[in-house]
Amino acid sequence: MRFLHTSDWHLGRSFHRVGLLDAQRAFLDHLVATVRERDVDAVLVAGDVYDRAVPPLPAVELFDTALHWLADAGVPTVMISGNHDSARRLGVGARLIERAGIHLRTDPAGAGTPVLLTDAHGDVACYGLPYLEPTLVREEFGAPKAGHEAVLGAAMDRVRADLATRAPGTRSVVLAHAFVAGGEPSDSERDITVGGVAAVPAGVFDGVDYVALGHLHGCQTVSERVRYSGSPLAYSFSETTHRKTMWLVDLDADGTVTAERIDCPVPRPLARIRGHLADLLADPALSRHEDAWVEATLTDAVRPVEPMARLTARFPHTLSLVFEPERTTEDPEASYAQRLRDRTDQQIAEDFVAHVRGGAGPDDAERAVLRAAFDDVRVAAAEREVTAG
Repeated sequence: MRFLHTSDWHLGRSFHRVGLLDAQRAFLDHLVATVRERDVDAVLVAGDVYDRAVPPLPAVELFDTALHWLADAGVPTVMISGNHDSARRLGVGARLIERAGIHLRTDPAGAGTPVLLTDAHGDVACYGLPYLEPTLVREEFGAPKAGHEAVLGAAMDRVRADLATRAPGTRSVVLAHAFVAGGEPSDSERDITVGGVAAVPAGVFDGVDYVALGHLHGCQTVSERVRYSGSPLAYSFSETTHRKTMWLVDLDADGTVTAERIDCPVPRPLARIRGHLADLLADPALSRHEDAWVEATLTDAVRPVEPMARLTARFPHTLSLVFEPERTTEDPEASYAQRLRDRTDQQIAEDFVAHVRGGAGPDDAERAVLRAAFDDVRVAAAEREVTAG
């Protein structure tokens, strides 16, 4: 059976204030064309269909168009909600839509109930695990604690229990939206850390033939059977080096997996350039970036006059301008952004405690209080978005 694995469409999202709806439409058109041209048997969409819980109307209209395109292609689609989606909103009409071959899996309680697909070699059970916010689903799964590994492990126990009741030789696919250890994040994913821990081990998915992951925006292989498709478009300059693709996955009669990357349309390339403004404007090697979306980091010791206007004269699609004067890291005038780069909210809060105390950082109990406070804020946001009615 041949699957097309995609995720993280983020319909309605913009890129540094540039609307991407046309690019997202072009991607969905490309997806459906690939389904037809490559004889795909089923499409897997591993969450974050929308960019936010209450998406703008044009994004909803584009999703509606995509559903019609997929239904017209006559190929089953299995789709789960991600941490950006409102599970309840995305799941409205799921039973009716299922008649058209679009299987929306947004309710955690249905984790152990598969979509059954059949080919000449027998059944393939496709299990949809929507994004599982640990605090909100712990009770549903009877998990021993509110952590990603605990709730995903409990959901997978249901999957394995159901699979054990199926006919021998039944192949299995799981769709999940999570941060799995070994994956490489980028700047454009929302943090899902719980208790200071975000990643779950890939071993939580043991016992199934293929795991179609969503959440991380870079296409990557955690193992031969566990893969991220990544987002079809770049949503931050940290994705400048990404090759945006989908996975074309062949699941053989014995459960063997082979996979091929299918390139997605690129609306405009990305480029990060860095240096003194005068050098950036004069360097002939940068000509290849003149049609790209550009993030420019200026290292001039003194901020140049009208830097954006001068940059856009050569690079008309410059979207981001960063100032990082050439100073030593010990320089007290180093930018605040530089000093915070790659530091988590927890670390920043602990640094603040050390600062106001004159050097003494928080003890273990105080760190736990800070961590609990950040978790409470994140969970409150998740309650508004994941369960929005």
